[in-house]
Amino acid sequence: MADKEKPLIAKKEKLPTNIRDLTICEATAQMIERARRDGVETTWDRADNMKPCPIGAQSACCRMCSMGPCRVAGKDPYEKTGVCGATIDTIQARNFARMVAAGSAAHTDHGMGMVDLFRGVVDGKITDYKIKDVLKLEAVAKSVGIETEGRETMDVARDLCKELERTYTQVEGEIPFAKRVPEKTLEVWRKEGIVPRGAMREIMELMHRSHMGVDQDYENITRQISRTALADGWGGSMVTTEISDILFGTPTPVVADVNMGVLKEDQVNIIIHGHEPNLFESVLASVNEPTLIAAAKAAGAKGINLVGMCCSGAEMLSRHGIPHAGNFMSTEAVLCTGAIDAMAVDLQCIKQGLVKVADCYGTPLITTNSRCHIEGATHIDFHEHSPKDCTDEIVIKAITRFKNRKAVVEIPQIVNKGVHGFSYEYINYMLGGSFRGSYRPLNDNIINGRIRGVAGVVGCTNVRMKQDWVHVELVKELIKNDVLVLQTGCSQIALAKAGLLTPEAAHLAGPGLAEVCETVGMPPVLGLGSCVDNSRILIAASEMVREGGLGTSIADLPVAGAAPEWMSEKAIAIGQYFVASGVYTVFGVSFPVVQGTKFQKHLFGGLEAKGMGKWDFAIDPHEIAQKMIAHIDKKRKALGIDKARERVLMDMADRQKLEVT
Repeated sequence: MADKEKPLIAKKEKLPTNIRDLTICEATAQMIERARRDGVETTWDRADNMKPCPIGAQSACCRMCSMGPCRVAGKDPYEKTGVCGATIDTIQARNFARMVAAGSAAHTDHGMGMVDLFRGVVDGKITDYKIKDVLKLEAVAKSVGIETEGRETMDVARDLCKELERTYTQVEGEIPFAKRVPEKTLEVWRKEGIVPRGAMREIMELMHRSHMGVDQDYENITRQISRTALADGWGGSMVTTEISDILFGTPTPVVADVNMGVLKEDQVNIIIHGHEPNLFESVLASVNEPTLIAAAKAAGAKGINLVGMCCSGAEMLSRHGIPHAGNFMSTEAVLCTGAIDAMAVDLQCIKQGLVKVADCYGTPLITTNSRCHIEGATHIDFHEHSPKDCTDEIVIKAITRFKNRKAVVEIPQIVNKGVHGFSYEYINYMLGGSFRGSYRPLNDNIINGRIRGVAGVVGCTNVRMKQDWVHVELVKELIKNDVLVLQTGCSQIALAKAGLLTPEAAHLAGPGLAEVCETVGMPPVLGLGSCVDNSRILIAASEMVREGGLGTSIADLPVAGAAPEWMSEKAIAIGQYFVASGVYTVFGVSFPVVQGTKFQKHLFGGLEAKGMGKWDFAIDPHEIAQKMIAHIDKKRKALGIDKARERVLMDMADRQKLEVT
């Protein structure tokens, strides 16, 4: 639990004026300098002029009705109540609930869009996309009880599509992927009444319960918070990942370039930014269209350079090795290069401020999704039934802009190589090979102490923190202490820029982890993809339990999670589904509760007492690392593996002395 004297929010009213104090990304720093020379406002300037509201940051403000807003912050949070009598615990729980509902809705809506695409492909109504990974299709089908032996691929796909639809629309029963949850973990969920039914029902009920005058017991509200978050992690997000793999291919390790140096002054540079792979996959087809390549060359370009950003970029990086220009906090800065001939976006984590920055450098900013229009941007509607109508037009606009470039081009010449694309299937193969793929080597190396434990370090970058620094320092400390790190989303890009996603980075790891990395030929940090791909971590944790030797539930595992620069409601939903699944989870920057309240104590300890995980908070990366390592050691001790086994080489005489039982 956080120390009593430490508030759950970073105390920073003004940002540093020294650009090198804003970010450790040299390319981003160079572009902030250029923006300031050019008089272009970026997110750092806006943050400097916008002081965070301390009352709102702690969820001590209620605006659920027009009798307020009611602020109950103070030295004693129980001294005041809202006009209706709502206590600080009810107010906080309702606010937290609505963050989880919004975050879960974002992932769930994304997932439902993938189900719609899958259904269209299966029914033959969508022909531009195909099933690329039949083995993944069959594996997912088997995991939810669908027979695959001797059946046609499309018959299996049709049954799977119907089954996965229940993830969203079912009103009673358990979601399909509950079958993947370790039995002891599922027992806890059933006892607490938090096994998700269907995502639509859970989100709807949570929004209802958090309405004025409905649920006014913070523990009861928390049950529905957990149920809704689990409908995201084991439902909406997991379905998204699995269908994306089936349609576009399951990632396997690929060496790819990251940072702004991937831009080419003599080529048409197109950036795709957002979260849905459908758009990016179609743009990939369009930039390889011979007629469009010829048009680019006719305009004076040597070719078309397709680059990703944010989470759809991380997904294409993992799946196809498409170069990646930077994470969330660099999306405005990259426009300041003057080299971007079009930036096309779909949804989630897209700043409205991109419009003005893009306009300053004459770059077309193109929205493509009906859910996400931005005032001042060009909108070209994207439809899966005819995707190239949109994506060809994006390429044409980019070629036109290249031909008429007016902005001076300044590209930071920084490129960082890394290995990406570690799906949980590939980890299984990597550890055991084609014929004996297994998580046994991972479990054995945790048991014998070479690997201390596993940490998921995920999530956003936040302007209130020095960009990337917390992620990098935290992970360096973890791997130095023999903790294997799994990464997704913007955090993965921060670590790739720091060179930690290469096998050579093993020299920064502790001796045990370094030995494993060198034996297998893997980095000490494994990049798994976008933020919805956190579901890969859940499945990997379930496989560790299923393999045996590390307890009978996810809560028994020597694992921990962190989102040190979180900024969106999606992150809160992700954190809650990890906590409800049994994972100790630390957030940085701030935490939306008032310290010392009953609701805060419930999240930071009460859930763990019920057999789940727990929340924690720290700002400093080294403190976060210490907390995670202490938790991993606590779990090792509970399992009786807190002391590494001494490795002894045995000769034949020693072996003959062993008793045979």
